[in-house]
Amino acid sequence: MENTMLSIGETARASGLSVSALRFYDGAGVFAPAAVDPHTGYRWYANEQLPDARLLARLRRVGMPLAGITRVLTGTPAEARAELDAHLRRLEDGLSDARRELSTVRALLDSREFPVPQTRLTVPAARLAAALDAVRFAAPSDAAVPAVAGIFLDVEDGVLHLVATDRYRLAVADCPATLDGPAVSALLPTALADAARALLTGTATDTDTDTGTGTGTGGTEAELVIDEAQFTIRAAGRELSGERADHDFPDYRRLVRLEPTHRLTLSADQLRSMLAATGESTVTRSQDGVDFPVTAVTATAADALPGSTAPAELLVHVNRDFLLEAIGGADQLILELTGPIAPLAIRFPSREDTFSLLMPTRR
Repeated sequence: MENTMLSIGETARASGLSVSALRFYDGAGVFAPAAVDPHTGYRWYANEQLPDARLLARLRRVGMPLAGITRVLTGTPAEARAELDAHLRRLEDGLSDARRELSTVRALLDSREFPVPQTRLTVPAARLAAALDAVRFAAPSDAAVPAVAGIFLDVEDGVLHLVATDRYRLAVADCPATLDGPAVSALLPTALADAARALLTGTATDTDTDTGTGTGTGGTEAELVIDEAQFTIRAAGRELSGERADHDFPDYRRLVRLEPTHRLTLSADQLRSMLAATGESTVTRSQDGVDFPVTAVTATAADALPGSTAPAELLVHVNRDFLLEAIGGADQLILELTGPIAPLAIRFPSREDTFSLLMPTRR
């Protein structure tokens, strides 16, 4: 055997992988030796394995996860290329996140020496109102978890992202924005968000509240001014101000970038019929003792996306009430499944700038 095969040390030197890495990938079931000595446990590799070993070394250097490496090594050429494209997108997204965080760090460092400048956003009033409506259901009304007690505003590339989560679901809506000042992200407290929504439809009162002072509404554009301490929202000469929340919102971008394996396009009535046929069970949430109904969303092989290596049939359990609340009054839906323990995405063909995620639950 020694004359026709490579030792683990020789394979390491020829491939660029360390001996410990070869042992790790063998144990993980990703890259096994051609033979193992039954007495000593020593690993031996065939010359024909070197191309894959060298490929593995390159994938390791760019941080590809084990599941992705397996798909590249064992899948078809098309599946391998799709996996490479998906990983490149993840790397590019990660670089964008790093740039954003470092920009924030620089701004925080600058704020120690210089006053923080204002950021002024001009947005279509109707679009802002619709975006607030689209995410409000996922925003907690209490401040039990201060970091999510509101609607997160995140501005980039001429788009205002509105994000809300109560940790069990997450909603995102976008609207176009003209930015004057540095890019900004900040948490708008729930009560102030509700007051802003009322201002946009002319239902704000002229009385002071704990969140600010409502003084009117109207117009086709709304203006948001964000500084270090507060928000100010103006529409057609009327204004509302309140303190911004001083908490770090969770990293929502990691969740919204999940790559689905199955996609269902159906009407809201079809979904309700599917839920009725599936039935439900009751689960008690360990965090707060709340009982809630759990139902299953099932995707079949016909719903699998091209290049998917997931099981032909995929089933995800979610909070039934949350699912029905997420679809709201929509007629047509798109459900995206990524795995049994990954969030379920709910999208709308008529509103591509709005979607929500439901966290999976155990029955």
